[in-house]
Amino acid sequence: MSLSSRLALPAMVGGLVLVIASGIFAPPVQARGYQVDTLAQITGVAAWDHLNVRRWPASYSRKVGYLSPHEHVWVERCIQVERSSDWCLVERDTIKGWVNSRYLTPR
Repeated sequence: MSLSSRLALPAMVGGLVLVIASGIFAPPVQARGYQVDTLAQITGVAAWDHLNVRRWPASYSRKVGYLSPHEHVWVERCIQVERSSDWCLVERDTIKGWVNSRYLTPR
């Protein structure tokens, strides 16, 4: 058995341990957010369009509802996203989910 074959298994196990440990000790994305607790208006959305509300703070996340332009929402908290706009957790009536912060104007 070659030296590289004998070292492959311990290297893979070590890598797996690091991946698992980073998941345990890294804070969840939402924990790095910041409280807002304010009213905001939906802006930057065409009059004929709507703003999708997502289950998680990502454009590919499942849609849980939508908001019309100029509607008012309660902004609970926001999170910072590297190389992108922040995402905010909003609520209006029975709809609660995440929207991109670029479409919110605080009131």
